[in-house]
Amino acid sequence: MEQPTKPLRRLIKRSQFQRAARGNRAGRSAFGLQAVPTDMVEPGVGFTVTKKTGNSPQRNRIKRRLRAAVTACARDFVPHHDYVLVGRREALSEPFAKLVADLGALLVRVHSPASTDQRHSSGRGPRKPRQ
Repeated sequence: MEQPTKPLRRLIKRSQFQRAARGNRAGRSAFGLQAVPTDMVEPGVGFTVTKKTGNSPQRNRIKRRLRAAVTACARDFVPHHDYVLVGRREALSEPFAKLVADLGALLVRVHSPASTDQRHSSGRGPRKPRQ
C-alpha cells in the first residue's frame, strides 16, 4: 500500500518567485521549470502564467493542470528546493500523461550535474551571483 505524500509548500511571495528565477532552468513546450536551493526542508512550488497566454479562464485551466501534474509527481521533488512552473498556452492541449512525464524529466534535468556546470542551454552564460 502506498503512503500518502505530504502536500508541497506553496510559494506565494514575489521574492520567492524572483529567487527561483535565478536558479536552474529547464523547459518543455507546455511549461518551464525553475529550481533553486533553499533552507526550508519541504520543497516549495509556485505557479505563474502571464496574461499573454490567454484570458482568465484559460490561465486558470493551465494552473489547474500544472497543479494536478505536480501532485502526480510529488515524490520526485527534492527537499531543500523551491520550484516555479511557468505555464504556456500549449499546456491546454497537451495530454495530461505527457505533462506528468515532462515534469518528471525536467525535475531530473534541473538537478543533474550538467545543469550546474558552465554549459547553459540558453547560451547566455552563467548567471550573475546575487549581491
